[in-house]
Amino acid sequence: MDLYEYKVVPAPSKGRKARGVKKPEARFAYALETLMNDLAADRWEFWRSETLPSEERSGLRSTTTVFRSVMVFRRLKEALVAEVPVVADPLPIQEAANVTDMPAEPAEPPIQDTEEDSAPASLHAEKPSALPAALRNRARAAKKDLPAE
Repeated sequence: MDLYEYKVVPAPSKGRKARGVKKPEARFAYALETLMNDLAADRWEFWRSETLPSEERSGLRSTTTVFRSVMVFRRLKEALVAEVPVVADPLPIQEAANVTDMPAEPAEPPIQDTEEDSAPASLHAEKPSALPAALRNRARAAKKDLPAE
């Protein structure tokens, strides 16, 4: 089932003037920003940009290949928008933790050369923990901060 509909628009070929935007690269970036924000207001999500060949007439009987830059946007189809549940923010955004707030990771034991080490490493490999210790500790702290249901 197709979930998305797509819209392809030509990429801006030159910059757009605005107050405080002086350099050519800044004007070009402003033109891109304006185009993307205008389409985002209609729920179009920027998906990718492409440069594709296009065959065009040149004169009376000949053709030439030119390359065009286009921007591809997508959005959920109208029928699916009503079905998508609105999810409340599960966890509030917290300030970035200082590096000193994170617990130190335990040091790994040194590797010792023994007769067993001649076997393939896959036989001796221990199952790695799913999450580093710092992430497990943050998850526990976040669970404590959640309101009781």
